[in-house]
Amino acid sequence: MSEQVTHELLKGFLEAFNRHDLDSIMAYFAEDCIFYMPRGARPRGDRYVGKNEVRAAWQNDSRVFPDVHYGDDQHWVCGDFGVSEWTLTGTSLSGQSIEVRGVDLLQFAQGKITRKDSFWKILE
Repeated sequence: MSEQVTHELLKGFLEAFNRHDLDSIMAYFAEDCIFYMPRGARPRGDRYVGKNEVRAAWQNDSRVFPDVHYGDDQHWVCGDFGVSEWTLTGTSLSGQSIEVRGVDLLQFAQGKITRKDSFWKILE
């Protein structure tokens, strides 16, 4: 994986999610990464630190929405910072559909994600 942050890198990261390939997803992350969920018990969302915690969080999420898909995406890069905008769709195991517009704010060091902060539009 290149150390330079590019649109292709951001697109590849999203495509790993669409393939539901957790090993590929985790290959984009630094060992000491931080992930902020778009929801949780705190205003910034639930926080996971380190690859093991981040992997466990996504294993749980993938069980809740096994067909999750990110589409209608756009990506921006500024140095070691990337933004990905997307529409997330999926169906829960109980049959509930989800469709939300969101963004990931991504910080990189040496080509690996050190911080992923996710935001979703709230549907009412």
